Amino acid sequence: MAMKVDYLDNLARDLVKQYKTKDALFGDKGVVKELQKRLLQAALDGELTEHLGYEKHERMNTKDNARNGYSSKTVIGAGGEMELRVPRDRTGTFEPQIVAKRQTRFDGFDDKIIALYARGLSVEDIQHQLQELYGVELSSSLISNVTASIMDDVKAWQSRTLDSVYPIVYLDCIVVKVREDKRIINKAVYLALGVNMDGHKELLGMWMSQNEGAKFWLSVLTELKNRGLEDIFVSCVDGLTGFPEALSSVFPKTKVQLCIVHMVRNSLRYVSYKDRKALVEDLKGVYRAKTLEEAELGLDVFSRKWDTKYPSISQSWMRHWENVTPFFAYPADVRRAIYTTNAIESMNMTLRKVIKNKRCVFH
Repeated sequence: MAMKVDYLDNLARDLVKQYKTKDALFGDKGVVKELQKRLLQAALDGELTEHLGYEKHERMNTKDNARNGYSSKTVIGAGGEMELRVPRDRTGTFEPQIVAKRQTRFDGFDDKIIALYARGLSVEDIQHQLQELYGVELSSSLISNVTASIMDDVKAWQSRTLDSVYPIVYLDCIVVKVREDKRIINKAVYLALGVNMDGHKELLGMWMSQNEGAKFWLSVLTELKNRGLEDIFVSCVDGLTGFPEALSSVFPKTKVQLCIVHMVRNSLRYVSYKDRKALVEDLKGVYRAKTLEEAELGLDVFSRKWDTKYPSISQSWMRHWENVTPFFAYPADVRRAIYTTNAIESMNMTLRKVIKNKRCVFH
């Protein structure tokens, strides 16, 4: 091993002496690319030698098979395009492994295309990126075929079996613009983010509908159950009407926790700007209380102070009290994890970042 390392070190030093510029070393016609090409060529010739059982120019021991020239092939990789001469045999039984038959791209190159696609780049954007990064010109149809090839994996992911229990599941919805039947319309994307028994976040699924509604959420929850999910300890949701009832109908033992951030936002909807700061401070006496009893007292104090001006706020909190207060049954560090939908809001931001430069999503 030491001799091999010394040889490679000496080879590297010799190359640097002869090829002193970056382009001469790593450019499209640089020595590194030429070495890669020659290594691949030697490997292909070696594979045929192994297949035939005798060296090139060696006298044949059998007349059953023999070398039969070469066929040219262009292969695309991170270093750009590379012309190779693929050796052939007379019987056509030779199957090269390092560059397989009908393979036109090196392993991992399709992953680069898919990674760019996953970041929200269009086919044209991907073409430009690959041209700038690797000097490779790819047709739009090739890129489309590569991105379409992952649809089977997407469908398998969408229908995969889930764990039987998730301690926490966040449910939320965002609205995106979709091109459908030559029109651009708004559609709702439903997301379910679970925290598994190991404490790791896991996106359970994504669904699309015309708009957000408890009825569609019911079908989402039913699908999760059909995929193996048997129980959720706590589910954090926004204040959509009918949502807690839909959740309880599928997972009756689940504690429904309304997102406190959504509750506060809704409370401020009709509050004048000059009252907002003081009102929010008084609301903190409710949701930042140390115990349920202290929270009830805080809501009573808030009601007596603000009901004459904004009576609907305390009424809304009292109406939803059963689903606002479950987090008080847990210690402080767990409360922070379940009393807001921040975990899934973060994922929503990532999705919006992917599509922010696009006019719409194709559906």
